[in-house]
Amino acid sequence: MAAMPDLVPVLPELLVALFAMALLVYGAYAGDRAVRSVSWIAVLVLVVAGVVVAGVAARPGTSFGGQFILDEFAVFAKWLVLLGSALTIVISLAFNERQGMARFEYPILILFATLGMMMMVSANDLVALYVAIELQSLALYVIAAFQRDNARSSEAGLKYFVLGGLSSGMLLYGLSFVYGFAGTTNFDKLASLFGVMGEPSTGLIVGLVFVIAGLAFKLAAVPFHMWTPDVYEGAPTPVTAFFAAAPKIAAFALTIRVLVGPFGDLFAQWQQIIVVIAVLSMVLGALAAIMQSNIKRLLAYSSIGHVGYALIGVAAGSEAGVQGVLIYLAIYVVMVIGTFCCVLCMRQYGRPVESIADLAGLSRTHPLIALAFGVFMFSMAGIPPLAGFFGKLYVFLAAVEAGLYVLAVIGVLTSVVAAFYYLRIVKLMYFDDPAEGFERPIPREVGLVMAGTGLLTFLFFIHPSPLIAGAKEAAAVLFAG
Repeated sequence: MAAMPDLVPVLPELLVALFAMALLVYGAYAGDRAVRSVSWIAVLVLVVAGVVVAGVAARPGTSFGGQFILDEFAVFAKWLVLLGSALTIVISLAFNERQGMARFEYPILILFATLGMMMMVSANDLVALYVAIELQSLALYVIAAFQRDNARSSEAGLKYFVLGGLSSGMLLYGLSFVYGFAGTTNFDKLASLFGVMGEPSTGLIVGLVFVIAGLAFKLAAVPFHMWTPDVYEGAPTPVTAFFAAAPKIAAFALTIRVLVGPFGDLFAQWQQIIVVIAVLSMVLGALAAIMQSNIKRLLAYSSIGHVGYALIGVAAGSEAGVQGVLIYLAIYVVMVIGTFCCVLCMRQYGRPVESIADLAGLSRTHPLIALAFGVFMFSMAGIPPLAGFFGKLYVFLAAVEAGLYVLAVIGVLTSVVAAFYYLRIVKLMYFDDPAEGFERPIPREVGLVMAGTGLLTFLFFIHPSPLIAGAKEAAAVLFAG
């Protein structure tokens, strides 16, 4: 009889899974009148899961035959995923009610997507990796098209599903190549094998390329970004905020674990691919956003650019590089949730508006929203002393330390170009004649999240050491061997 796996490392995932299924049953009986209660219970579950993650962090180890791993890196990434998911549910409440799409399935789908992300972060096997990605993706396909009476939302869900299926096929094809040439799916065994292999075979390199292509789709990195602008624009705004935050964290954590762990000895082979993807993402993100008139499409290209900056740290392939990526992601998730809170406040005549031109003169009609929006835009542009500056600083320093001087210079130059469209929004809000004002009052939950994320972004420089130290400890685990 097989021994019972150690369930302590997977307690947070078990908690989320059990409550998601219980809420599904409760919602089926209570109907849509239970939307608010289900939503707040889901938020509470995510908060409690974060506490449990902190509790089980004292017992790092593996479970399920080495397919699941718990370490400081996983703990750090899971906290960010849980934070992004919980804030998304909170800021969705008022929007979903106003748009007539308040259904109890919404927070439950986010719980299942979050479960998939937490499993992605702790995946220590190629099979576990794929199952986790698919669990996340299936929930994301549905919530992208959650506004069923909106043609753009349905189109967004369909595009995401079709292209997501293509990327899953590429990823699975790459994983099968790796398994075929290595004979194992376990990350630790793969790392040991590649460490003594010498020159890798052509088939193994082909498999690695397909694996990176599949992961790059989840990151929305160029040239696998084609779904991002349309899905960001078409999906309901809180869903777009969710896509921009939590799944990005999980995808980056998984990419780092895969490349630094089992493929760490193939650094010379995958570094050049990551460098190319990073450069293309930064350049496209900086240039394509300039032409946008829709705020959500602009933020889509902005997110592509930010993926490029974070990939600089991955390309460095060092402990400092991974630390820089984790700092960048932690700051980014706060900035992007706050930015979408501002976008959620853009309503006229009972409907959301998304044109950048509608922000004209916002400082005179809604000074507090304009102030928060300005803080987030300056931070995303990387202007000191705001939090976004520190995110870019650490990945650029890691690139310089690794000798990637050209990549660091391209990062700085594209940051300058990208600053144009961020500052254009600030100029519209503070120097143009007022457009028609937005509705008042701001939903209370949105206002609180916007204020909290704004303060964190603005005051981060006062005490950045906890985040920097936490990221350093998380990164050190991956290079301990």
